[in-house]
Amino acid sequence: MANFGVERIRNFAIVAHGGAGKTKLAEVMLYDARAIDRVGSIQDGTTVMDYEPEEVERKITLSTSVAFCEWKGSRFNIVDTPGLINFIEEAHGSLRAVDGALLIISAAEGLRGEAEKLWGFADEYGLPVLAFLNMMDKDTADFGKTISEMQESFQKDVIPLTIPMGQGPSFEGVADLIEMKAYTYKDGKATEGEIPPDMADEAGKYRKKLIEKIAEADDNLLTAYLEGGELTKEQIINGIKQGSAERRFIAAACGSASNNIGVDRLMDAIVLALPSPEEFARVKPITGRDPKTGVEIERKPAPDSPLAAYVFKTVADPFAGRLSIFRVYSGTLSSDSVAANTSRGVKERIGQISYLFGKKHIPAQKLGPGEIGVIAKLKETNTGDTLSDEAKPIILAKAKIAEPIISYAIASRAKGDEDKVSTGIHKMLEEDPTLRFHRDEETKEMLLSGMGQLHLEVTLERLKRKFGVDVEMKTPKIPYRETITASTKAQGKYKKQSGGKGQYGDCWIEVKPLQRGTGFEFLDKIVGGAIPRNYIPAVEKGIADTLREGIIAGFPMVDVSVAVYDGSYHPVDSSEMAFKIAGSMAIKKAAVEARPVLLEPIMKVEITTPEESLGAVIGDLNGKRGKVQGMEQQGTNQKVTALVPMVEMLTYANQLHALTAGRGIYTMEFSHYEQVPAHLAQKIIAERQSQKQKEE
Repeated sequence: MANFGVERIRNFAIVAHGGAGKTKLAEVMLYDARAIDRVGSIQDGTTVMDYEPEEVERKITLSTSVAFCEWKGSRFNIVDTPGLINFIEEAHGSLRAVDGALLIISAAEGLRGEAEKLWGFADEYGLPVLAFLNMMDKDTADFGKTISEMQESFQKDVIPLTIPMGQGPSFEGVADLIEMKAYTYKDGKATEGEIPPDMADEAGKYRKKLIEKIAEADDNLLTAYLEGGELTKEQIINGIKQGSAERRFIAAACGSASNNIGVDRLMDAIVLALPSPEEFARVKPITGRDPKTGVEIERKPAPDSPLAAYVFKTVADPFAGRLSIFRVYSGTLSSDSVAANTSRGVKERIGQISYLFGKKHIPAQKLGPGEIGVIAKLKETNTGDTLSDEAKPIILAKAKIAEPIISYAIASRAKGDEDKVSTGIHKMLEEDPTLRFHRDEETKEMLLSGMGQLHLEVTLERLKRKFGVDVEMKTPKIPYRETITASTKAQGKYKKQSGGKGQYGDCWIEVKPLQRGTGFEFLDKIVGGAIPRNYIPAVEKGIADTLREGIIAGFPMVDVSVAVYDGSYHPVDSSEMAFKIAGSMAIKKAAVEARPVLLEPIMKVEITTPEESLGAVIGDLNGKRGKVQGMEQQGTNQKVTALVPMVEMLTYANQLHALTAGRGIYTMEFSHYEQVPAHLAQKIIAERQSQKQKEE
């Protein structure tokens, strides 16, 4: 395999909304670069990048995959990422490990919410973005409109390097604005010619904009441009390189991946508009922190620098063990060596390292700066960890992954498989940092949380395939709470005599509602020894246990202040157990008289929706008892912030998709508890009591 210096490497992630043609484009790029001898089919499941059984069956990208090719003296490390909103955080994590983003936008569909979110991810990492307007051959393709939408949404100039020759069925090629040549295509082969006369004005207009944008950044170039109106080809190329790396604009190309039109010009544009690791490090230096001192330190992307490598994806393979996919930032990582995992403070034995070409592993002796590879069977290393030189350690910043937005209860279909479920799920957690798993002590359910229903369904399919565990998903129980709305007093008196030593406990308590979110407060106001001091904790325990079990519907009662202020005892028959029972009796009486109510969890929801779907989204929120807190313009979209009961949001991902034609996205987090409306509370209480009777 040819050795490439860091200046000739291009590491980029292909990102897009689902259905924009990412995987097809990656396949055609590999074909044009002669890395494969035929273009695989998504329908047949024969592409390099989509090889997992769940991807082949569903015909969509569900996880990040990596391949490489050589193009005109440059090495492309291509990271293909999922575009569906359920899996978009995988793209977020993968963008942490590259030097640029190739953003694919369907010119037939225009800009969608996922593309705007992906732009935000690239912005977060300071990554240059090269856009490819795909599907120019579709009937509804509109190059100019899509460029305008991008500029309005991203608030950044979009500078085409190629423009389409025709649109829809008449699309036959592209005009290159650097060469000022036309390229027409037949069977993926380009024929160079002159730009047609009827396109000359349009090409001239776009080229003028390109040159003006380049000249703006350099006083000497601006002077040359103002004096002569033209720049040399070398000045244009250098201007594109510098301007894109510094994110002064978004370079763009266009074409059709399915017909292999314009893809070769795009690959030329990648060399120009996306920086090498060396070029990117000049704009955004490689920094981390010293694990001992916390001081920020810098690394150079050079083979003789101390090692710094970042693990950006983990695959749980039941046969090969844990696979760690990593990118080397500085130094060299060799097979059969030792590296420090500075994120966890342990040493890792490095076995065979390999390049990745889809599912194929191609053994390598060593990987230098800018290279991407995979290691099997690292014992302690997970996604987001840093592998470092032990003598000169560094910790690189982890990608910030969003919290899950949906939870489902899961249960094994086979009795007694609970331990197998837990073991298998924990393997899946290693693979996917957007998953969360825990056992709810209150509901006794195993809860799996993720980025959407499809995300969880795919996770459980993988769980069954990889680890032989068959699991069903159920809507989780809502963690309601109970509280009181009035103050009252009550007596709890427990007296039992059945021959021999009896039981006696007697206490008076006063209950008051507390501010929402306060919890439980217990006050000892006994004076004069009405209840001996050693029995007071028993009273508190009886009250606390009863509140935890719930009184009106079996949900924990919260935000209650309880003061024990009087009582009596028997010198022989009193005991801790008697006073615990007395405390329980007292709180049950008091709670019923203190106007108890049911509380429900309220979620803070942020929804990004196209302007045209705003009315439908707000109407739907109102129907869900939601309270809109505010709206904010975001390019061509609106961001709506609302407070909505959790019970109304359990299947919201599917509903929002329908309301916005797949363009809406949302995030959700717990906000607070609020009182359930009386008519709904009665229904919940009745269902809960019916359920208890069945269980008894």
